[in-house]
Amino acid sequence: MKKDLRIAESMETLQNQGPATITTEDLITIIIGNREKAAKLLHQDATLFTGQKDGLTVIAEEDYDGLKYRAGLSKTEASRLTACIELAKRIAHAPAADMDHITSPGDAAAYLMKNLRYETHECFYVMMLNCKNRIIRVKKISEGGLSSSVVSIQKVFAAAITANANSILVGHNHPSQVYPIRQSAEDEALTHALEEAGQVLSIPLLDHVIISGKNYFSFKEKGLI
Repeated sequence: MKKDLRIAESMETLQNQGPATITTEDLITIIIGNREKAAKLLHQDATLFTGQKDGLTVIAEEDYDGLKYRAGLSKTEASRLTACIELAKRIAHAPAADMDHITSPGDAAAYLMKNLRYETHECFYVMMLNCKNRIIRVKKISEGGLSSSVVSIQKVFAAAITANANSILVGHNHPSQVYPIRQSAEDEALTHALEEAGQVLSIPLLDHVIISGKNYFSFKEKGLI
């Protein structure tokens, strides 16, 4: 019970404060579900990886058999850790060119249209970009009724900060698909509020795009940002 409580505490810290706030031992504990074995992997003695001092480097270089037999992990523990190591390697080698590049409001609209064109309810998305205007992450912030959506400015920028975004672009749909698209007073007020918050947080709002069927409206193109 005590062991389970310590694992739960590590998971709670990760969930509430972010993964960067917990130790490497905590991370491995969450992955394999055993704190004692996680500690042994990192702080090796004569019974494990003899002669090696850097536990994390050794773990990264081990395969499934090494983790299972030499480190004494169960099949499930070794499989989980091996999978995490492989995923980390693939992420590290993923080419930046694979990330979608936003160079214009049209690019943003085309990307968001895939998610928003057929929605029957109004949905609000935030697109998070790096310093080269490549997409880091896209997240749905809210989903409302047929004509409105409640958007939390705090949620928008919490997502941006978590993703370490350099800038953001937001978008939502008009399910009515009326053309020409007209921004509402609420759309304008939200855009200005996001723009002001972005200036304070140094995460500028680049554009607010409204999708309606195959068409879009850009606050940037209309000179409203």
